[in-house]
Amino acid sequence: MSPLKALIFDVDGTLAETERDGHRIAFNRAFLEAGLDWNWSENLYGKLLEIAGGKERIYHYIQQYNPNVKEDLENLIPQLHQAKTEHYLQLLSSGEIELRLGVKRLIKEAYHQGIKLAIATTSALPNALALLEKHLNPDWFEVIAAGDIVPNKKPSPDIYQYVLQQMNLQASDCLVFEDSYQGLQAAHQAKLKTIITLNNYTKYHDFSLATLVLEHLGEPDKPFTIIQGNVTNKTYFDVELAHSLVNNNGSTGLTMLN
Repeated sequence: MSPLKALIFDVDGTLAETERDGHRIAFNRAFLEAGLDWNWSENLYGKLLEIAGGKERIYHYIQQYNPNVKEDLENLIPQLHQAKTEHYLQLLSSGEIELRLGVKRLIKEAYHQGIKLAIATTSALPNALALLEKHLNPDWFEVIAAGDIVPNKKPSPDIYQYVLQQMNLQASDCLVFEDSYQGLQAAHQAKLKTIITLNNYTKYHDFSLATLVLEHLGEPDKPFTIIQGNVTNKTYFDVELAHSLVNNNGSTGLTMLN
């Protein structure tokens, strides 16, 4: 059996509900600021989330919805993305974006027990750091892999392979926390066991490859709901449960708690 040595977290949708009320709003403010009449509704943004990466998402939107754009895309897209990042950081600093249920408790518990922590996200590094600085402590994380640090974004496994290499760990030593099909595919291709916490944009994704699918991580007084997977005698996700999932091939016996 391989002991648990590290927890690896995606950011957007996993640590916090950043997509609908954070990134989407920031994109729209950047478009308005640039004099563009583009507006990403909640439904449209859900479709655009199939494309990983903000710059890639803008390019896809232009190709699919505004193919007659005349501007130089090599300059326009980075400019829009930079403006979007600035608006997003303003939203974060205002405290409007909170961590998801159970996230801070689990991360603090793992840190104090000497379990390594890492970030693996397609979000830009300033965005990831801003969220960590607002609600956690970036120094707790041994690796913060974000943005364009690897050539290919999720569902490519590159970001997870990079994190494993930087921490000098095997996939069997770690547990990943994700919220999307693309993130699960990336982790699975890197041979990592993955815990999924659903959100409104990803609740209908195919998570059949996940070790465990939950509504959220839960708290002692706010039990999680198990969507998929096997758990015994637990009502919230803690380090003990993480150890058991790593050491028992993803199964801890079946007790459906909710």
